[in-house]
Amino acid sequence: MALHKATDLTADAANDVFASPLSERALSKRALPELPTPPNIVYQVLRNELLLDGNAAQNLATFCTTWADDEVRHLLDLCLDKNIVDKDEYPQTAEIESRCVNMLADLWHSPAGGGTAVGCSTTGSSEAAMLCGLALKWRWRKRREAEGKATDRPNLVCGPVQVCWEKFARYFDVELRQVPVEAGATGLLPHQLRDYVDENTIGVVAILGVTYTCTYEPVAEIAAELDRIQADTGLDVPVHVDAASGGFIAPFLHPDLKWDFRVPRVSSINSSGHKYGMAPLGVGWALWRDAAALPEELVFHVSYLGGDMPTLALNFSRPGGQVIAQYYLFLRLGREGYRAVYQACARTAQHLAGQIAEMGPFTLLYDGSGALPAVSYTLTDPDSVSWSLYDLSDLLRMRGWQVPSYPLPPDRQETVIQRVLVRHGVDRDEIELLADDMRRAIKRLTDGHPHDADRSAFHH
Repeated sequence: MALHKATDLTADAANDVFASPLSERALSKRALPELPTPPNIVYQVLRNELLLDGNAAQNLATFCTTWADDEVRHLLDLCLDKNIVDKDEYPQTAEIESRCVNMLADLWHSPAGGGTAVGCSTTGSSEAAMLCGLALKWRWRKRREAEGKATDRPNLVCGPVQVCWEKFARYFDVELRQVPVEAGATGLLPHQLRDYVDENTIGVVAILGVTYTCTYEPVAEIAAELDRIQADTGLDVPVHVDAASGGFIAPFLHPDLKWDFRVPRVSSINSSGHKYGMAPLGVGWALWRDAAALPEELVFHVSYLGGDMPTLALNFSRPGGQVIAQYYLFLRLGREGYRAVYQACARTAQHLAGQIAEMGPFTLLYDGSGALPAVSYTLTDPDSVSWSLYDLSDLLRMRGWQVPSYPLPPDRQETVIQRVLVRHGVDRDEIELLADDMRRAIKRLTDGHPHDADRSAFHH
């Protein structure tokens, strides 16, 4: 009996994760291993390796969702095998996607009513932006062809856009005319448009939540300037709103701001469900004002539940769980829930802005009021200190914080800024800890000891 027990103990030890053959060698990196390994062991060693990634909760650089309800995780599990592109096989998932499109159309004041909104889900706001850009190009080309004019030199006018628009321009052969950011400005200004818009302009992109500074570009004023340009020149240039972040903030924090389909010149909007929409990574949204704004050549029609859903995408297979999670959040939070969450986020961002202003060496570019719940700032006089914002980012990273430092777009690259985003899941206590670590880091940098270990928390 004793021998039997000893044998069992040996077997148990051999099955221990850290006594297994897999744990005693480096994981395969260039070729498939020859033999299988028990799943619990593979899971644990991979889990350990993933600990080398940054802590998502301390990632104040990303716009993307880093916190989710347990119910969201359960819904993702239920949808692991659902390919949302296959609407014929998964008609209820397609129906839920349609409900989300119509809810967003209502939120963004689409003139299309009665469940007739024109839009679709995507893998994120970047794919949505490309689809909307393609629609602009197709519409421009059809108009030029009808007028018997050349179609070989399309251009798109924008300010400091996210890299997805540079990709769109390169992938789809469109000249990207990026308007330089003027001194003291944080994005495209209406009076700059006349020098960049011409007969080959397929559209103007206005950003609701500039990546660099987190402010809104003035969509209504940009559209009004294009109205004046049309009155003077006859050029009818549509506006596309890149609301990757602001599309889920402005309706709740700034409901009177006219940036969406209330502005007649706005033909399309893209947004990211997995940013301030609070959905898990992998969902974005593209919406058009009406069917006329989306050329039929780009649309594929799929029948489901006796109805018709126009679809378009750059992906041919992707999971449906993120769209289901978005619908869950719409139902769970409603307008009041989204408003409460982002009012709390905005107050936290404004609190951080006040603390940063008191630290001394910084000038706030954006204090968290009037646009995204975020803060952006720069060194008031970089030449007067012996360290840079990059040095501050490095020290904060030693404490786990991911706070990005980067130059502004071309023509303002001499200005380096930092940005902190406050998302759902980033609470006041966490921001207080960040502010304390910033003060300690600034002191160490100012004292000339940036790499000394911080021993203040260690006592015997």
